[in-house]
Amino acid sequence: MADGIPLNPVRKNSRKTAYYNAGRPARYQIEDESSNLDEMPLMMSEEAFENDESDYQTLPRARVSQRRRGLGWFLCGGWKVLCSSCCECLVHTCRRKKELKARTVWLGHPEKCEEKYPKNAIKNQKYNIVTFVPGVLYQQFKFFLNLYFLVVACSQFVPSLKIGYLYTYWAPLGFVLAVTMVREAVDEVRRCRRDKEMNSQLYSKLTMRGKVQVKSSDIQVGDLIIVEKNQRIPADMIFLRTSEKTGSCFIRTDQLDGETDWKLRVAVVCTQRLPALGDLFSISAYVYAQKPQLDIHSFEGNFTREDCDPPIHESLSIENTLWASTVVASGTVIGVVIYTGKEMRSVLNTSQSKNKVGLLDLELNRLTKALFLAQVVLSVVMVALQGFLGPWFRNLFRFVVLFSYIIPISLRVNLDMGKSAYGWMIMKDENIPGTVVRTSTIPEELGRLVYLLTDKTGTLTQNEMVFKRLHLGTVSYGTDTMDEIQSHIIQSYAQVSSTQSNGSSASSTPSRKPQPPAPKVRKSVSSRIHEAVKAIALCHNVTPVYESRVNGASAESEGTEADQDFSDDNRTYQASSPDEVALVRWTESVGLTLVNRDLTSLQLKTPAGHILTYYILQIFPFTSESKRMGIIVREEATGDITFYMKGADVAMASIVQYNDWLEEECGNMAREGLRTLVVAKKSLTEEQYQDFESRYNQAKLSIHDRSLKVAAVVESLEREMELLCLTGVEDQLQADVRPTLELLRNAGIKIWMLTGDKLETATCIAKSSHLVSRSQDIHVFKPVSSRGEAHLELNAFRRKHDCALVISGDSLEVCLRYYEHEFVELACQCPAVVCCRCSPTQKAQIVRLLQQHTANRTCAIGDGGNDVSMIQAADCGIGIEGKEGKQASLAADFSITQFKHIGRLLMVHGRNSYKRSAALGQFVMHRGMIISTMQAVFSSIFYFASVPLYQGFLMVGYATIYTMFPVFSLVLDQDVKPEMALLYPELYKDLTKGRSLSFKTFLIWVLISVYQGGILMYGALVLFDQEFVHVVAISFTALILTELLMVALTIRTWHWLMVVAELISLGCYLASLAFLNEYFDLSFITTRVFLWKVCVITLVSCLPLYIIKYLKRKFSPPSYSKLSS
Repeated sequence: MADGIPLNPVRKNSRKTAYYNAGRPARYQIEDESSNLDEMPLMMSEEAFENDESDYQTLPRARVSQRRRGLGWFLCGGWKVLCSSCCECLVHTCRRKKELKARTVWLGHPEKCEEKYPKNAIKNQKYNIVTFVPGVLYQQFKFFLNLYFLVVACSQFVPSLKIGYLYTYWAPLGFVLAVTMVREAVDEVRRCRRDKEMNSQLYSKLTMRGKVQVKSSDIQVGDLIIVEKNQRIPADMIFLRTSEKTGSCFIRTDQLDGETDWKLRVAVVCTQRLPALGDLFSISAYVYAQKPQLDIHSFEGNFTREDCDPPIHESLSIENTLWASTVVASGTVIGVVIYTGKEMRSVLNTSQSKNKVGLLDLELNRLTKALFLAQVVLSVVMVALQGFLGPWFRNLFRFVVLFSYIIPISLRVNLDMGKSAYGWMIMKDENIPGTVVRTSTIPEELGRLVYLLTDKTGTLTQNEMVFKRLHLGTVSYGTDTMDEIQSHIIQSYAQVSSTQSNGSSASSTPSRKPQPPAPKVRKSVSSRIHEAVKAIALCHNVTPVYESRVNGASAESEGTEADQDFSDDNRTYQASSPDEVALVRWTESVGLTLVNRDLTSLQLKTPAGHILTYYILQIFPFTSESKRMGIIVREEATGDITFYMKGADVAMASIVQYNDWLEEECGNMAREGLRTLVVAKKSLTEEQYQDFESRYNQAKLSIHDRSLKVAAVVESLEREMELLCLTGVEDQLQADVRPTLELLRNAGIKIWMLTGDKLETATCIAKSSHLVSRSQDIHVFKPVSSRGEAHLELNAFRRKHDCALVISGDSLEVCLRYYEHEFVELACQCPAVVCCRCSPTQKAQIVRLLQQHTANRTCAIGDGGNDVSMIQAADCGIGIEGKEGKQASLAADFSITQFKHIGRLLMVHGRNSYKRSAALGQFVMHRGMIISTMQAVFSSIFYFASVPLYQGFLMVGYATIYTMFPVFSLVLDQDVKPEMALLYPELYKDLTKGRSLSFKTFLIWVLISVYQGGILMYGALVLFDQEFVHVVAISFTALILTELLMVALTIRTWHWLMVVAELISLGCYLASLAFLNEYFDLSFITTRVFLWKVCVITLVSCLPLYIIKYLKRKFSPPSYSKLSS
């Protein structure tokens, strides 16, 4: 059935229209034919789809609701789901979200706003003064372990239930809560200070009376705000005026979209032309802005000035906006605020941080529930053996309290201290300098990861572009042959200047002025190089910036004056794409330099120092749909009009004249990991251009389908263009990215790359970084916009095996809307996935999808403000301190300085943290279970009396000074050396199965505890001598020795501190014997009888376990022991 389905969505034949979305009618046609669609099952999972349209939209929800919800579901966590949903419903009712609406904002008149808009304050705090204590207590007591201790401690206030001293129950609980509260309070104060600092930044506000200083948090919609150079923009604004004469400015957006390149923004023409700043209040004007949205790359609005005849209307787009969290890079700007607070783009794109809980903590929580069940069962058995005599219910509760040590409170204390120790070890590791642990509660998560979601720019790459290759069809130039190009350029411009100085009419190309002595081929190559370099130097959006320049030279300036202004030392290039900067830098290196650019013209300097001026007639910016950019220029000297265009090979292949080399060479460069651009040109006559301009302006004014009409007009020019060259630019990778990715893959970690960059760029980096191996195929998911297209494309993808997936954010959204479960199921089978053009919210959404559908642990790593949502959503977030600032690093759980450090962080520290915590947790439980077993044996022999075996200080000492140091020294244990863990990353793969802490290992520890507890108690009773106090002395001493020997049995690699801990504990116990007269008879414990009895009992309890361990290591050694040997 599936084989009969066409693999491609139905589209128009023209390849060009597809790029400009002109094929939409065909898409709508598919959308309407839902009856046909329903006959085509996706054949990905066992369930078939029903025929109703709504089923496609509500599929995941429907699947969940099909599960049976009975009493078992309610008891096994259903009550928690119900409670949380009730709370959410209550909160939603109390804080009903206001519907976001489009708005009309009058310039400088906030009081004219029709609605009340949110306050412009940044708030990252979790609690306030009122909610701090209840909030922290809720976070602590929502865990069964802590709630259990609270109930047991409270029961000791009831006289009939009191077993021992109050301090034995309340001191440990109070200590745990105090430590937690202090830690939370310190974090909260830090967050509060950061918020206060941001909210109290001062800005100049323009009013009728002049400039007024205003705090960032007091800015309102409609205010006119002045922002200086290098100052953060405090709210989303429309750009009205600038001090720059060009009427435009640059902004840095690295904290918003993660891109380090400067973006050009253009002021509203009407307000920029006003003579003075104060005139903004003398005009009657307003801005109509669309409702607040997530998309940071688009904006639609209008500017209207009413007080002139006829009224002036200007359409506003993304290039007229100044979003909050961006920084002004040039000049001073004035803008009118349109969105504040929660409605700003930057805030809409950040998700709320959550309290992260490690998987190990959840597993231990489950085990404590099992222990509690065992404790209740044991208590019921005791009461039943009593025959339910007297107030049996009270006795039952006394037994529950008596056996409460089965779940030791020291478990939380030990684990929390262990986590702090792991954090300290990570920060002190000299192999990964600069690493910071910001969340000390989840270091074990680093050892359980299955999915790593990484950003591209600045994380895998340095975002530094280097020009590598120029291909002209018959000849190719690499980095080592660039000097040839330079000599061709010098020669060709020397020819042009000589012909101009002779008084001949100047020509734009040297090919029209051939020189007789040169051979024919040489002339041809020379002229083609000249044309290609000139096209690269003209077709871009790059602006040269001069730091020390006071005023830009005008287009008519003299050559000497221009040289003086445009000195090479202080020139930097700025553009929205680092590729373009690399191309312009390269043209400068071969002799053709871009020296000046404004909105209407650009100037090039030839090798001889002459300035060539070109007037910009039209510019067509790069979009993700068109995949190309174009520019029409008129050369000042000759008046020639030329249309230059450059773009991705897929977009340009159908535009340029027929050739037989482009496709092959693009493939070759892509395999080398180079980003390719195809450059072409077309000469236009004056009549052709005038005809185009009139049609183009008409299309730009249309209200309906403006973008489609504009695209159609531009497309009329894009025919039979002359192919000039193919360029190759390399984005340099971070240090050791390839070996690190290979290490992670061998460790069983699946890597997904989520980037806001273009599809072609992302694919290139995926190949060059070896995220996708050379032998693997890449399936590029075609752009889809409807359910039908998504259906067909998913079917096509399903037939591919072992291939990496590349998908764009728009297509991903469509797939998730209709086929969420199927898409995730397929994507998880891929060795690598690349999602390009992802918004910050989409990145976080992908993380949550993986968590829901796979139930595996996820890790997100990034370096920009746009990665914060993803980092906070993941089970474990890692931030890199990079060029894009510290925002990601501050929001992350772990902060590193280079991507390569992640290998050691996971393979060594993550693995050790998990294995150590698993051993520590189980050992602490064993320590509680062994004493509970002894209590059970004691009670059953003495007529099931609910009397404690050990009281007061003995119990406190047992959990603290007698055994704490050796048990805690398990945090220093390691099964293999760090070098071995890095050499064999396959060792990491075992951890994801969770075998270090499972019901099987837990059951083994239970059996050990029951055996040892029984031996110790029965041994002490069998060798019982005269007085009862001797039973306590013999059994307790044997118990302490058994625990110390068990620690030694558990340790895999000895550390000198472990030996010290064992000796200190033993010394403390022996020293305390002298003071504990109420428990020990000093005259008895100094006799030989006492010593041999204790030794015999200890030997019987421990020797069998040592023998079993030896035999197991000999006949069935674990994988790590094979490597160590």
